[in-house]
Order: sequence, then structure tokens, then C-alpha cells
Amino acid sequence: MALIDCKFYSEVLGLNTSMTVILPQQTTTQIGLSNVKRGDLHPTLFLLHGLSDDDSIWLRRTSIERYVAKLGIAVVMPQVHRSFYTDMASGGNYWTFISEELPALARSFFPLSAKREDNFVAGLSMGGYGAIKLGLRKPEVFAAAASLSGALDMAHHFLNSEDASKKSKEYELIFGKKDIAGTPDNLLWLLQEVDGSKGPKPLLYQCCGTEDFLYEDNQAFREACSKTSLPLTYEEGPGEHEWGYWDTKIRDVLAWLPLSK
Repeated sequence: MALIDCKFYSEVLGLNTSMTVILPQQTTTQIGLSNVKRGDLHPTLFLLHGLSDDDSIWLRRTSIERYVAKLGIAVVMPQVHRSFYTDMASGGNYWTFISEELPALARSFFPLSAKREDNFVAGLSMGGYGAIKLGLRKPEVFAAAASLSGALDMAHHFLNSEDASKKSKEYELIFGKKDIAGTPDNLLWLLQEVDGSKGPKPLLYQCCGTEDFLYEDNQAFREACSKTSLPLTYEEGPGEHEWGYWDTKIRDVLAWLPLSK
């Protein structure tokens, strides 16, 4: 595998930013790692970080490079700060960045496939929210979207949780003073919109530990999804909001991805 720490300028954000990228490399003499390269243009997993993290975190806290080596897929891990993958009311246009500019730039820099069937997105916590939002709002781009311990019920997460007063300032920075209930920033609303559309439907994966503080939010999303025709693979079990759980579950996500043979 090739590991690239990529610094670049974003026209959308108006600043220099970064992404960490893993690219397949076919090898025959490397000890302890079986590498696979599928072709000239690589299937790609866009892997999103959580609230307090950055583009390096998946590489630092899990063995993601080793896990994907035998699959022959690229992994693109972008930096979005505390944006919730949203065009912020008081901040950068991170939704436009992550949904439009980043994929185009990554494909201009690296040999990545643009085919829908070769593109997937996954993330943890805040990144789980971003991943499902990308899957539901860009189903023509992503064939599958996976959330690990995602913040999937944003209205509850910010406005109805026990520490809502502490979160209200951050909510206003991201969404302003608007109610997001009936907007594309609300995943529960998006489920209904995508279900009623004639376009492609992404495969969805969701997991959350039963001791996770976001477990209730995940139950709300699961129940809302069950009322649609969208295909959801759901898994739960003992686990908290921590990297031991995510290191295990990202392997389940990789096994679930609809990779071509």
C-alpha cells in the first residue's frame, strides 16, 4: 500500500487543508502483508472522522491500512474540523467541499474510479452523520454508506440532550437559528425524501454499541429507516463510544461493502 499525506488548497473553503490517502499497490515480496491491486482506477472508500479528530485519526487509532490491503481499494480520509459536514452558518462550506470539491480533486490527484458502484462512504460519530448524509443526498455518487456510532438524530443530539444548553452555541455556528427538522441536514427527513424518489437508493449500514451515549439517536434512525424501503444492515452489541469498538466494526463494514469480484 502507498500512504500519502496530501496537503492542498480548497477553493470552496478558501484555505489550505489536508487529506490522508491509502492507495493499493500490488506487491509480491512484502513480508506480513498481502496486497491486491484491482486495476488502473481504484474503488474508493471515503472514510470520515469524528468531532474532535482530523484526517489522520483512522490511521492512528485503527489498522485500516492493513485491513484494506487485501481488498485492493483506496481510502480517502479528509479533514473537516467540527463542521458536521455542513455548509456552516458561521464557517466554511464543508458540505460543498466534501460532496463536490473533494471527490473531484482526489480523482484529479490519484487514479480513483468515478463509477457509482466503486464509491463508498463511512464514518464514525460526527462522521457517521456525514457518511449517511452523503449516501442519502448523493445516491447517484455513492453505492453504499456506513455509520459507526453515528450522530444520526441531529435535532435530538443538539436540542434535546441533557447538555443541550452547552451545545446550543455550536449548533448556531453550524446550522444558524433555523430548525433543521424539515431540511436536508436532518437524516430522518432525508430517509423519507430518498424513499419517495425515483433515483438510485444507497445500501446503508449502521452499528452502535448499546452503552454508547448516541444509542438512543441510533434507535431513532433505525426506526425511521424501517418505515421506508431503503436497505439497512443494522448491528448492535456491547460497546461504548471508543476506538476499540470502531477498530472492530470497521472490519465488518469492509466485509459488507458491495465490492465487485
